[in-house]
Amino acid sequence: MSYLSGRRVVVAVGGGVAACTATEIVRALRRLDARVRVLLTESAEHFVSPLTLRELSQHPVEGVGSEHVRHVNPHELAEWAEVVVVAPATVGLMARLAAGMADDLLTGVVTAANVPLLVCPALSEAETLETEAQQHLGLLTARVSTSVLLADTQDRAWLEAGFRYLPDADSVVQLLGRVLGSGLLVGRRVVVTAGPTREAFDPVRFLSNRSSGKMGYALAAEAWRAGADVLLISGPVTLTPPYGVRLLQVTTAAQMKQAVFETVDDILVMAAAVADYTPRETLDHKRKKTDGDWNPVLGRTSDILGELARHSVRPRLTIGFAAETDAVEEYAADKLRRKSLDGIVGNSVAGPGGAFENDHNTVVMLTHGPDAHHAGPATKREIAESIVRWISTLPSGVRHG
Repeated sequence: MSYLSGRRVVVAVGGGVAACTATEIVRALRRLDARVRVLLTESAEHFVSPLTLRELSQHPVEGVGSEHVRHVNPHELAEWAEVVVVAPATVGLMARLAAGMADDLLTGVVTAANVPLLVCPALSEAETLETEAQQHLGLLTARVSTSVLLADTQDRAWLEAGFRYLPDADSVVQLLGRVLGSGLLVGRRVVVTAGPTREAFDPVRFLSNRSSGKMGYALAAEAWRAGADVLLISGPVTLTPPYGVRLLQVTTAAQMKQAVFETVDDILVMAAAVADYTPRETLDHKRKKTDGDWNPVLGRTSDILGELARHSVRPRLTIGFAAETDAVEEYAADKLRRKSLDGIVGNSVAGPGGAFENDHNTVVMLTHGPDAHHAGPATKREIAESIVRWISTLPSGVRHG
């Protein structure tokens, strides 16, 4: 189940050549199992096919122009919607929305709907510099429950056509996840660590582990959707950074420790699989193969959570992870006490069904109380949602050990 599954989204399409981007937005929303209804302004019908939008949305298209659209009572559509997306929004349309006008179906729905509004401007490079356009943007941004998405387009054709801002389908659906999210972490600052670290023997070889970073990346994405300001400290992975999340890339355990101590503030979720050992000697050239065994000397890396527990400045809430091959709950509970954590998430990495390099997970969430919270088997996104919900219930500043 996706984070937009079953959510009711009205996509209100303004006029202009950028109206054709609405098809990509509707397609992306339907891919995430959202329920979508589309309404067109009269001018938008000249640039985008109502038949295409009807097929994509699986709903009749609402409007006032051709025989392919129907006219609907604005209040009926406003009552149905959980969120309204205006994409694209021209300068003229933004002016009418900013003024609170309700002189056509689109502005009537926006005025009547007591739901969040996401406005996606389609502005030429010249229009972005106009004082009038900036005033409209300012008024819309200042409105309660209104978000304005200004995403730089990377599409060469649009850039050559002179457009500075256009609604991007992926950005729209990601931001809708936050707009329609739980809001459980609004105002909180969250640092999530993810992935493995690499400890180099030489420029070619390194010591690492099988962590893919998927759980940490899913946690960062879900914390952002829950309203938090999120920093993701990531070891070497092949994943795309979650939308809206700030990324800080590190390689070694020492770099991970430095990043955590320099940035941690409110909530720390230590999901990274930090190497326990590092070579005592790192060569600056490739070590040549020789006959016989190679017995490199390994030393312990810093215990980041252990040192953080003794540090004068530490997070208000510290959540650890325990990746185990057996006795998951027992070992996780022991780590919770030893590291003076506020909570810990234990999971199994044993066998083909283990958490490493897998898209699914099963976890147990523990605090110092008697209750254990279980989640899964489920996708890592769903597990991350359960963990974020659990974190939001924990009291800050309670120290143990």
